[in-house]
Amino acid sequence: MKILVELTETQREQLEAFANQLGVSAEELAAAALQDLLAHDQSDFDDTVSRVLKKNSELYRRLA
Repeated sequence: MKILVELTETQREQLEAFANQLGVSAEELAAAALQDLLAHDQSDFDDTVSRVLKKNSELYRRLA
């Protein structure tokens, strides 16, 4: 499955810089981060999802 994620320019630069430090592509780093997130306890995942949804609620309202 492919997922499209929109990043700000700053986020993209940070992701690429960190990936370069680790010697991997930005895509590989993002996939590894997602795998790590999904491997955590479900309650950790639920907390993360809730935090992200709350943080971005205004954006989601505008996009609706």
